[in-house]
Amino acid sequence: MGTHRIDVQATSTASPEAVWALLADATTWPSWSDFEEALIVRPDPSGGQGVGAQRRFRFGRTRSLEEIVVFDPPRHVAYLLLSGMPLRDYRGDVELTAISDGGTTIHWHSEFVPRIPGTGRLVVRRLGAFIDDLARALAAAAAATTDPA
Repeated sequence: MGTHRIDVQATSTASPEAVWALLADATTWPSWSDFEEALIVRPDPSGGQGVGAQRRFRFGRTRSLEEIVVFDPPRHVAYLLLSGMPLRDYRGDVELTAISDGGTTIHWHSEFVPRIPGTGRLVVRRLGAFIDDLARALAAAAAATTDPA
């Protein structure tokens, strides 16, 4: 069982700071994504959502627990999956890059080892589609907060 990768990109007309505002605040996720619930179960040492914070997400019957391991506003956040899916060594990274003529590229990538042999490609396909939807929803939500109505 080797390491599997998911790699998706989306583009937003919003600035990296506007995208970051939604990405970095997990409590906003249910307003722009398919997650039904997002809770901060342990804040970081300063009381925020940076390195060391743990967050729980719920989507249908799936509940996941993650811990933030990189928090570099407004460019990069990374998290480890602590529980909720049959995966080992899952790390997700979201990197935001300003586009020279305006907007932001969102690069969401992750690596993991499946706990159940033979399921890696299925997880890449299904979780990859979910992450792709997340990245596109984040891009659209950030654009909607900054575009004039």
